[in-house]
Amino acid sequence: MDDLIKALMIFRTYTNDPNLTHCEHDVMYVTVDPDDVSVIDMTILRQLGFFPCDDMGENIFKSFRFGSC
Repeated sequence: MDDLIKALMIFRTYTNDPNLTHCEHDVMYVTVDPDDVSVIDMTILRQLGFFPCDDMGENIFKSFRFGSC
């Protein structure tokens, strides 16, 4: 749980969107544009299990680690 909280705290610095996350088919999506995220934060997010994704036609992050919400 600590890793999820760390990741959400990083994402929080890039948006105030109250609908930041959603889950589908054991994948957690976070609606933050990876292009807006610093290199340092991107490295940390990758270590925490969040990766850039454009599967849904928009630039977002996804995690298979926290997807079974």
